Amino acid sequence: MPEIDIDIEDENLRNIASKVIEGERLSFDDGLSLMKSTDLLTVGWLADIARKRIHGDKVYYILNRHINHTNVCKNLCDFCAFGREEISPGAYTLSLDEIEAKAQEFSGRNISEIHIVGGLNEKLNLAYYNEMLRRVRNSLPGVIIQAFTAVEVEFLARINNISVKDVLLQLRESGLDSLPGGGAEVFSPRVRKIICPEKISGKKWLEVHETAHNIGMRTNATILYGHLETYEERVEHLISLRQLQDRTGGFLAFIPLAFHPKNTRLDRPGLGTTGYDDLKMLAISRLMLDNIDHIKAFWIMLGPKIAQVSLSFGVNDLDGTVEEEKIFHDAGAETGQRLPQNELVRLIKSAGRIPVQRDTLYNIIKVWD
Repeated sequence: MPEIDIDIEDENLRNIASKVIEGERLSFDDGLSLMKSTDLLTVGWLADIARKRIHGDKVYYILNRHINHTNVCKNLCDFCAFGREEISPGAYTLSLDEIEAKAQEFSGRNISEIHIVGGLNEKLNLAYYNEMLRRVRNSLPGVIIQAFTAVEVEFLARINNISVKDVLLQLRESGLDSLPGGGAEVFSPRVRKIICPEKISGKKWLEVHETAHNIGMRTNATILYGHLETYEERVEHLISLRQLQDRTGGFLAFIPLAFHPKNTRLDRPGLGTTGYDDLKMLAISRLMLDNIDHIKAFWIMLGPKIAQVSLSFGVNDLDGTVEEEKIFHDAGAETGQRLPQNELVRLIKSAGRIPVQRDTLYNIIKVWD
């Protein structure tokens, strides 16, 4: 066992520390021990060792814009405050002209990414999505389009009676570059049966991303935590992602998403997360996902201050400027709709890290000395 220059009373945590220092892969049991540990500072310290081994002191961010094209959704999951029936107050679907206008607002503003996700609107066919991508691409040449969750892709395949691969190939031809990680929630069939029974299975989510990876498309991955899942189910989720990454290497980043219960059908006492939960989940993600390079703190859900602290808990990415995010704000997120670049840089620098502006694929645009 290597020498450890910190006193760790818990034997399980001490053994995990030895593995982390030696660069060994952690097991399911290790992940469960980390989840159950109350020694947050040691878990964070270990995650920071793993982070620094990969990234040094670099912390990434992006100049990006979100577009949520429709909140009309056939699934209406219990955990979601965004989706609406078409006849419900507040339901909307943007026209192609409206989407094009939103994209054109950012022409010449040096953004690197347009992020587009929405509900499962049965009145929108594949032609709508292809034309949307072509218009955004024409409005913002050179900007990477990261759009449509695995849930949306599978839905388009099903209603158009074609394969997921064919949908992805069509969308890529129209301008799609990358898939976001949304829709993963927790892979556990038990949990999905309760919170999102109409949504595709965790197995199908993984299959969609594997298909994307196999045609050369890079994607992100997520987990939604802080609702009805157990620690065991969180660890199983992480290991499923790690196994897929072993096969394909296609995941760019992992983003733990903290559940916001407000305005959802799961709004009840005891659900949702604390800052302690959030920092521990981020740290454990870094420790368990040894083959996914980037762990992202989504400041929209965590708040800028917790996101900044997370830079000492294994995190190396703060997402970006965002602009007009609706999904998590509908669920009660109290953060702003955007975070200016100078504030992102300030948060990173004051945490003792080096800000690095990137694009979706982690190509470096600027390093702030």
